[in-house]
Amino acid sequence: MSMSTSGGNAVRAEPNVTPMIDVMLVLLIIFMVIIPTLVSGVNAQPPAGQNLKPHPQQDQDQLLGIDNQGQYYLNRTAIPNTSLGSALNDIYSKRTEDKILYVMADKNLDYGKVLDALDIAAHNGVHMTAMVSDQQPGTKSAIAADNLQPISGGSGGGAH
Repeated sequence: MSMSTSGGNAVRAEPNVTPMIDVMLVLLIIFMVIIPTLVSGVNAQPPAGQNLKPHPQQDQDQLLGIDNQGQYYLNRTAIPNTSLGSALNDIYSKRTEDKILYVMADKNLDYGKVLDALDIAAHNGVHMTAMVSDQQPGTKSAIAADNLQPISGGSGGGAH
């Protein structure tokens, strides 16, 4: 048993870490809630193919993404599935040329859902659709001219 000779109200030089722990726990909770919403864009893994010609993305290109749950993303922004037709109509009714829609669907998605999206697009001003796929990892196109441009890894290497 130890005894203190300095009295009961001595000044201690210990840091009070309780407020710091409270702040850290609040920050942890905030980040756990916010991080999933920060991931924007299409979370779809397109099918892999061979002999894909790289397609440089242009500003006027419109990309319809469909994730493995069937959720639509127009230009990497999630939209309600019921508003796809009106959103496409707003975009393509103003265009006089280049009415192409690039579609990137998850490879595990039921093909009927892809056909539903293509049908909606065809009835709302889209004249042509192009399916986006990735070059199979570790392969190059057998067509020499296609390999002159670097193929971007994982972000939609080609369109067929």
